[in-house]
Amino acid sequence: MTAVAPERPGKVKSFLRLVMIEHSVFALPFAYLSALVAIDRDGTGRHWGDLVLVTVAMVAGRTFAMAANRILDRRIDALNPRTQNRELVTGAVSVRTAWTGALISLVVLIAAAALLNPLCLVLSPLAVIPLVIYPYAKRFTNFPHYVLALAQAVAPVGAWLAITGTFTGSGPAWVLGVAVGLWIGGFDIIYACQDVEVDRRIGVHSTPARFGVATALHISTVTHVVAFALFVWFGQWVGLGWLWWIGLALTAGGLIYQHVVVTPTDLSKVNRAFFTANGFIGIALFVFALLDLILR
Repeated sequence: MTAVAPERPGKVKSFLRLVMIEHSVFALPFAYLSALVAIDRDGTGRHWGDLVLVTVAMVAGRTFAMAANRILDRRIDALNPRTQNRELVTGAVSVRTAWTGALISLVVLIAAAALLNPLCLVLSPLAVIPLVIYPYAKRFTNFPHYVLALAQAVAPVGAWLAITGTFTGSGPAWVLGVAVGLWIGGFDIIYACQDVEVDRRIGVHSTPARFGVATALHISTVTHVVAFALFVWFGQWVGLGWLWWIGLALTAGGLIYQHVVVTPTDLSKVNRAFFTANGFIGIALFVFALLDLILR
């Protein structure tokens, strides 16, 4: 009997695997939350079309960011045993395909911004800058995680501006944006702990590589405490009710969990902390905030 060779995934499927499209769960719920609060305060009715465009812009922006990250980091990825099987390293996706996908995503992002309002169109190039800088940050700073935080903070602010078309009254979106950025930056520090030895050997900068895992985990804890305080401030500012506070209590549990299961002597649960706990936090906060807005 002749063995059947496993079917190779198509270019689109390989590209989606490259950009890990499912990770949109981290920032997208907070873009929705910001947009829904803006709609609630705006009081001008439904904005279903705007919400669709916010979704398109968010997914396109994140796809561009991940593709650019993978392209610019492919030589670094080849030197790290954890990342040496990524699609651009193995050749499952060509650099040309990755650039094509990235540029298409960038065009879609700008087109969605143009359809939303003139302010979003004008600001869309500024939103792209931190997405491009982040892959380079690990080459010159020990704090690339906070460049990632800046890139993620754009989502809630952009979603608010997508609804209102003005900076006036956008203060809550900035607070939520910084909270989301620090939350993601904090767990990016935890994630980088598993690459300490490799990063030091090949010259990649990170907080764990510079200060050691124990100190990095303390910095991550402080970062998450500040992020949580900002989530509290956001809820108070926009007048969210008891359901939001239940969501925040669950968030506190998720944050504590990841700082308990990841220790300087045991990094085996980093992926569980990264994907499971933080995916739960993003969805839980959004669901409870949505219920609070609906039941007002």
